[in-house]
Amino acid sequence: MSVAVEQQHPYQKQSDVRQSDGQGNQYLTFFLGGEEYGVDILRVQEIKGWDKATPLPNTPDYMRGVINLRGSVVPIIDLRRRFGMDRVDYSKTTVIVVLKVHGEKGERTMGFVVDAVSDVYSVGDDQLRLPPDLGSAAQTSVVKSLATVDGKMVIVLDIDQLVDADVDVSPVSLLQ
Repeated sequence: MSVAVEQQHPYQKQSDVRQSDGQGNQYLTFFLGGEEYGVDILRVQEIKGWDKATPLPNTPDYMRGVINLRGSVVPIIDLRRRFGMDRVDYSKTTVIVVLKVHGEKGERTMGFVVDAVSDVYSVGDDQLRLPPDLGSAAQTSVVKSLATVDGKMVIVLDIDQLVDADVDVSPVSLLQ
């Protein structure tokens, strides 16, 4: 599968795909607030430089609005806001990762604003761990797994859970 990249960013490495021992899945990784997150590469439709979204009334704070992507109206979610992180000004590394999301109403396309794209990793099953049980005080349903890659931890997100408005994904509840 090829991922269309509209523009090159300093943290983006298009040709650098790291291989793991054994079979595994590939994940596109990106940064939010200094932490590295990943999503299944098969869900990625496009990576697009930040462009102003048209705001919609009566939507949550993290919903930036919609953009027209080749004739399709695509909702845009700011993951920093969705996770309750401090707001930062968008920079030249800020991108929209356009993903296919599965929900109750079927498949839809949504864009997610992230600080910067990082890499594409091929992660073996032996590198994935379930998130720890943090008790009822923490909501970890958006964390699909934790991957150890090159000695660092990558938080693999369940993008379908992430768009559920009822799921609390504040930093305190994610990985407290």
